[in-house]
Amino acid sequence: MTEWWEKANPGGPMVGPPFIRPLYPPDSTTKGKKPSSDGKDVQAIKRAVSRSGHWPWQTFDNSFSNAFSHGKSGNVSDNGLAGLQRQNNGDATGWMGEWTYNLIRSARIPQGLPNAGEPLLDQTAINLLEDYTNDLAGGDKLREKALALAVRYIGYAESPPGTNGNMFGAWYGANYEPWCAMFVTYCFEHVGNSPSFLCGEYYSYVPYMVNDARSGRRGLATTSSPVPGDLVAYDWGRDGVFDHIGFFEDGTVFSWQAIEGNTSTANNSNGGQVMRRTRKADDANVVFIRVAEP
Repeated sequence: MTEWWEKANPGGPMVGPPFIRPLYPPDSTTKGKKPSSDGKDVQAIKRAVSRSGHWPWQTFDNSFSNAFSHGKSGNVSDNGLAGLQRQNNGDATGWMGEWTYNLIRSARIPQGLPNAGEPLLDQTAINLLEDYTNDLAGGDKLREKALALAVRYIGYAESPPGTNGNMFGAWYGANYEPWCAMFVTYCFEHVGNSPSFLCGEYYSYVPYMVNDARSGRRGLATTSSPVPGDLVAYDWGRDGVFDHIGFFEDGTVFSWQAIEGNTSTANNSNGGQVMRRTRKADDANVVFIRVAEP
């Protein structure tokens, strides 16, 4: 007789909110990743993995530990997130990306375990995920909430590297294309109803956003006094065609911190990661853009 852990979990319709952020354990620094901060979302994932039979039921904390990520023994009952990934023919890294998150949203508890047939995410876990999403929005203004969400994605990288394959482009409907503008669109659309952004419609191309800001269309406008949550567009070659865009996080018009998608220290505009970058006005022809509040 086949044991419950010897075949993939039964599936069903997804429950809970869409993908929130990747999760990396402390030892991921050896692979160039930034360990994830504590959060209620981690507690929710621990509940789900415990209900799946791969982690002991307990009072769960909010820390994405090495033990939970990789397992603390070879026993199926405590082999952690990596054990659930392995059971479902995934890459058993113990890291949580969009594939693993959606697996948890769709998987059902197998026969042979308590609550068989129920989603791994129970209502308590769903509430924790929704609370975390609401908490990270922060701020009173939509642009502040969008910036707060962008910060949460620092460390996210496209996969495979160099392909432009990423969750933001997939959501927008234009995956495998340069995605800095789609990252901005995603962040605004996931924290409220912006008058300027719409999934699959605008904006996936930076020059269109700059042109509309200069013309005052769709709630976009240029500004000479950027504040956190405003956008920064870059024309690296100063040829009039803007190549890249990100969030203004802090600083002045002469030097600032920015949160940007599809960047890296090796390639400013197509580097494949979400990063915090230090920028200067001398780096490029720059336009600061303000998005109207709803």
